[in-house]
Amino acid sequence: MQTIVPSEMPVAENPMGLSVRHLHETPHVMMSMLTLEPGESVAPHAAPVDVAFFVVEGSPVVQIEGESQQVGPHTLIPSMAGHQHGFSNDSDVPVRLLIIRTPSPHAAK
Repeated sequence: MQTIVPSEMPVAENPMGLSVRHLHETPHVMMSMLTLEPGESVAPHAAPVDVAFFVVEGSPVVQIEGESQQVGPHTLIPSMAGHQHGFSNDSDVPVRLLIIRTPSPHAAK
């Protein structure tokens, strides 16, 4: 049995310079953990695949297709392929989001 501990995975290089750890990938799905420190954000952008964001820790402000809402832990936020989504951490504690992309964006190319 394989087990994966996010904190033990390397931080992936990304253009935003944020803490993103890729946890699992097959052609069907890609799962990553994003940590936003206080004051960090991800500008709205569109993904070529369906994405679901699960708030593991913290209370980020989430923007989907121009609609913004602050959400708490254990909240799932879906975003369809092509929809704009972004996040900000306006709090004084880290935010952790589990990101699930389907299919894997690498397989979608």
